[in-house]
Amino acid sequence: NLGDLLKFEAPSLYSREEITVAQGQNLTIGTIIGQDSETDLIKALNPAATDGTQNAIGALIADADSSSTNTKAVIITRDAILADHAVVWPSAITLEQKNAAIKQLEARGVIIRKGV
Repeated sequence: NLGDLLKFEAPSLYSREEITVAQGQNLTIGTIIGQDSETDLIKALNPAATDGTQNAIGALIADADSSSTNTKAVIITRDAILADHAVVWPSAITLEQKNAAIKQLEARGVIIRKGV
């Protein structure tokens, strides 16, 4: 649930952004996402991609099932603290790729903390 994932966010919903999840995905709360630079649609982080989705920009704050159509959703994308145990990473991500994504999120003010 959101309380497990989100440990701090800036006031007045500053940390949140409404986005559109690309069709063909069924993403769960806490999924780290990237943005397709050609379509501006959101997809699960893909460190091996070259379309922009290799760059972490935030985490979903609720499940988003866009299996059959593009779906509106909300992400945490700035000035927030997320609990590491609730963050959902791609299954094949390497430690190096994960650390790079964490640094990308930190540059946006999104900190992933252990044990919170």
